[in-house]
Formats: sequence, structure tokens, C-alpha cells
Amino acid sequence: MSDTAATPSLFRRILRWTFRIVLVLVVLIAGVVLFFLRDALYNRYIYLPRMAQAMEELKTTHRDVTLDDAWTEYRCTLHTHSKFSHDSEMEWEDILAAAKKSKVQALMMSDHCVNTQASFAWQWRGLHDGVLFVPGFEMNYGYLVWGLPEDLTLDCKWQANQLAVKIDENDGTLFYAHSEEDRLWDSPYYGGMEIYNIHTDFKDESLADMLPNMMLAANTYGAQAYRLLFDRQTEILKHWDELNQTRHITGFAASDAHQNIGLRIKYTFDGMLEIGDTSPKPGKKFALNPVTRLLARLAFGKLEPGTTLYRLDADPYERSLNFVNTHVLAKELTQDAILGALHEGRAFIAFNMIADAEGFVFFAEDGPTQATMGESIPFSPTMKLRADAPFPCRYTVVRDGEVVYQGDGPELRYEPTGPGQYRLEAEVMLMDEWTPWIYTNPILITPKVELAQR
Repeated sequence: MSDTAATPSLFRRILRWTFRIVLVLVVLIAGVVLFFLRDALYNRYIYLPRMAQAMEELKTTHRDVTLDDAWTEYRCTLHTHSKFSHDSEMEWEDILAAAKKSKVQALMMSDHCVNTQASFAWQWRGLHDGVLFVPGFEMNYGYLVWGLPEDLTLDCKWQANQLAVKIDENDGTLFYAHSEEDRLWDSPYYGGMEIYNIHTDFKDESLADMLPNMMLAANTYGAQAYRLLFDRQTEILKHWDELNQTRHITGFAASDAHQNIGLRIKYTFDGMLEIGDTSPKPGKKFALNPVTRLLARLAFGKLEPGTTLYRLDADPYERSLNFVNTHVLAKELTQDAILGALHEGRAFIAFNMIADAEGFVFFAEDGPTQATMGESIPFSPTMKLRADAPFPCRYTVVRDGEVVYQGDGPELRYEPTGPGQYRLEAEVMLMDEWTPWIYTNPILITPKVELAQR
């Protein structure tokens, strides 16, 4: 009997080499996938968990604010969309639920026109379960419009001046959205501009970079993944400071909430898979063969016609509402009071997803005289700027667009050196970096008025 092993058959040799080739291909493909996902994997398993821990640790440093500005603070969200916009499906009841989860007390709606029409009778108005709804629209020319009567309808086809005059004649509020774009900056009709907008911030991000982060982290570290897109809007802030040298322009934050970024897979009534984002627009349909149908059933279970098999929301409404807010100082939670405060500039913006800014105060005082954001006060050598925040922070005082002071501590006491527009920025320490947290509207310190000698 021969000790030599039998030579494998041709079939076995082909099978063995096929297996080796497939294994090499799998390893190569896995390597390529891991290479392209390396940043997203690092964020998901290292960076974002660290950020989440840092946010939790920051919460433990909360302190009670001791200063008082004599106003009531209302957390508001400006620039929000509903089912009346072509790019959102949000029902009013769902918007209300998201607002309550996010501690938002007033929602300034900004729907797109429908067939060029903007009717102020369509949207929710007034208080609903303690949340104030202010009807409004985002129109051509970057117009954000609020405060118009219920029986008024505007037309997106109107020219810029015609539309602005109509808004002004009806005592409406006109602010500018998307301040990174060209606007009619010399127009006398607008009174405010976005100094931060989530969508604006997203524009300089690569979808190829952001999508893997959202896919891997949306369910576990969604809030932290949202923070990956943040960039300080330096040019917009600079432009805002320049505009405020010649007139008052209120700065506010925009959530630009839609809940339309994500992935949705539907099984249609005609037996196809429809894959698209989470906006109202239809996705792309794919026919199923016996193999892909089996794979779909294994992945999603029973295929019921007309059902959504999978949905991932990268921008759930409550996350957008909590990311950044405009805190308004007013006497009551009514449309007139909130819009009046915004006109005056009695407001600051805060990235509450990092740390809840409720209770923050900033004002100028000179003896018994006090002026808060959006107000004016005559200069005096004895006056002071004062601020108090619920978390330890670094304060930066900006006068007429120039930094004049920077220091950290629980409270700010700064002595102005002369008249000017004074606004304040506050940053919190997050992951060993000073991170933008609060931007205030300016306090105008005017030249001292000398009494005429008798």
C-alpha cells in the first residue's frame, strides 16, 4: 500500500482556490470599507462617547444664578417648518410634543409658500398646551415673516420691495434667514438676521463624511454627532457687528427644523422597495426578485404593502429644537410680547445641547439704572457690565466688533471705557477646549448727555 497521499481531484482544487480568492476579496473589501469608515468608527467608539461623558460632567458644575435683570426669560425657536412646507412632514401635534421635550416655550414657524401663497390662516396660532405658536413663512429674498393678521395672504411672486411694504403696512416682523447669502442689507424694512443657522453650518460639511457618522451614531450618540457639524460663524458675526454700527439689527438663532434628513425604506403597494430620505419627496423604487425578496424578508421581517420597513432620522425635530435656541426677555408669553422683545433685541442665543443656559443674565448698570440687551444707557465712568451664568465659562466682551476683554469666572464685572455697542460671548470648557455657548445681543452705551448750563 502506497504512503503517498492521493492527489486532490480537479474539482476540489478549483473549490479550494475559489474559497481562497473569495476570502481574499472579502478581506480586501472589508479593509476598504474600514478605511473609508475609519473617522466615523473613531467618532462612534472613542470621540463621541468622550464628548457625551464631558457633557455629563459639565452638568455637575451647574450653579444658581444670583443676578436678576427683572425680565422673564422664554426659550424660543425661530425658523421651524411643518407639513405645509414641501420638504417636511411634521404634523402640529408632533411639533408640540417635540417642543415640550426640548423645553421650548415659543415656536416661530417659517413654512415655505404653497403654490406661491403664504396664508397666515393655515398654521397653529397662540397657546397650545402651554407652547406659543407664532405663524410665519420663509419667503423669497431670505424673508422670514411673522406677526401678520390671520386674514392676510402674501404672494411669493411679489417683488422684494412690494412684499416688504405690505409686511410693514400690516405691522409685521421681517427678519433675514440664511445670512451667509446675499440679502438686501440696505433695506429699511428688516430688523433682524440669523447669526447662526444649523443648515448654514451644515453647508460646508461633506455629506460623504457626515452620513457615516449619522448612520453609526444617530441612535446612540445622536446629539453628539450633531455637534460634529458646528463651526463658529465668524464672517456672519463680523457682518452683524458692522451693521449694528449704523442701525439696530437683532441677532437670533435658527434651528431650521424639518426632520427630513435620514434614511427611509418602504415596501410599496406595488411590491417594490422605495428608498429615500425622510422628506415628503418620493424615493427611488427597486423591483424585487426572489433572491432580493428573501433578503428583504430576512432583514425586515414580513413585507406588508404600504409599510415603512426601516427609518433613521439624523435630524429628529426635538434634536434640532434643543441644539440652539433664542432666549427672549419679555413680560409675558404672547405673540406681541415675544415679537416686541425680538424687535428690541432683548435676546441671547444659546447652544443648549451643550449646557442649559436658562437663567443667564447680562446687563449694564450705573447705580440704580440698569439696561439689558437691546436697550441703551448713557456712558458713565462708574458704570459696569455684569453677567452671570449657570455654568463656569469664559466671557468675551465685544465692543463695536472688537474684543476688549476676555476672562473666565462665574460672573463678569467689566468697566466700559466709553460709548459703543457691547455684546457678550460665553464659552464653556468641553473636552479641554473653550466651546462657543452663548451670544448676546448688544447693549448700546451712548455718549453722556451733558446738562446745559444755566
